[in-house]
Amino acid sequence: MNSRRNFIKTTGLISAAALFTPTDAIAALPEETLTKIKPQALKPGDTVAISSPAGAVWDENQIEKFSDILKSFGFKVVIGKTLKEKFGYFAGSDELRAAEINELFANKTIKGIFCMKGGWGCARILNKLDYKIIKENPKVLIGFSDITSLLLAITSKTGLITFHGPVGNSGWNEFTKNVFTNVVMTKKQFSFPENPIGEDRIYTIHPGKVSGELVGGNLTVLSSLIGSEYLPNWKNKILFLEEAKEEPYSIDRMLTQLKLSGVLDSISGFVFGKCAKCLAEEPLKAFTFHEVILQHIQPLKIPAYYGAMIGHIENKLTVPLGISATMDSDKGILSLEESSVS
Repeated sequence: MNSRRNFIKTTGLISAAALFTPTDAIAALPEETLTKIKPQALKPGDTVAISSPAGAVWDENQIEKFSDILKSFGFKVVIGKTLKEKFGYFAGSDELRAAEINELFANKTIKGIFCMKGGWGCARILNKLDYKIIKENPKVLIGFSDITSLLLAITSKTGLITFHGPVGNSGWNEFTKNVFTNVVMTKKQFSFPENPIGEDRIYTIHPGKVSGELVGGNLTVLSSLIGSEYLPNWKNKILFLEEAKEEPYSIDRMLTQLKLSGVLDSISGFVFGKCAKCLAEEPLKAFTFHEVILQHIQPLKIPAYYGAMIGHIENKLTVPLGISATMDSDKGILSLEESSVS
């Protein structure tokens, strides 16, 4: 009899769940009451570490070059073991890369973790990270591209603010350094600067202003995590994305995945940075990136624009995940409503 009752109860829940659309399902999920944790602002004299939680570093001259860049901020630099490891296209085994991230968070002398490069591999270590240790030892974690997996998982699991920003083999020019300093080394609100002269201008997809928590990263990496436990509740979020070397049909496919999974119908604002080298191989037989973005985002009727300095580009913004922000899609302005660090 108990088995029968359990069966009826279970099938009833399944039947009820079947009535939900993907958007309803996301909206119905209980939003975890994670306390927002801000890492301490980095300052000259702090010890920071360089790690490679994804791809192998084949040009080791880049390690010294990046160390010098970090030292120019006044940091003391620790080189992670992963920077010298090679395991296929990874910077060491999954176990080694995960262990290094856990150890660097546990090490109280380390105040910040900088990722050397992206590539592929961070998603393979998400189930090997010690989120309790990470939550109890908050510190700056910064990177982009494949590092998106780490940022999303850690912010979603712990409430720790993480940073979508330059990696070791990025160009650290004055624009990039200035934004990094204002977001990670100062305790103040900050409005991201306008695009430098010569860069593409902002394009408004749908006008308006909206406030919400920033979350996002690389489109390919983010869409590959759909269905996992390492993504946030998307309700009332401002989603920012970037991509590189993907044809418009591929962008179309991934945005469709975000639509079908309910993500796009849950967010309150949308920013696409740069889609570097996202051209069709046969342009006369394809949509442009611009057309694909409009097809997916305009019908949402939420404030949205593209062209921000986010992505695989020289002039790069450092964007915090989990921080409250306001966006004005008419002017292409994104402003942080609070400091990103404590």
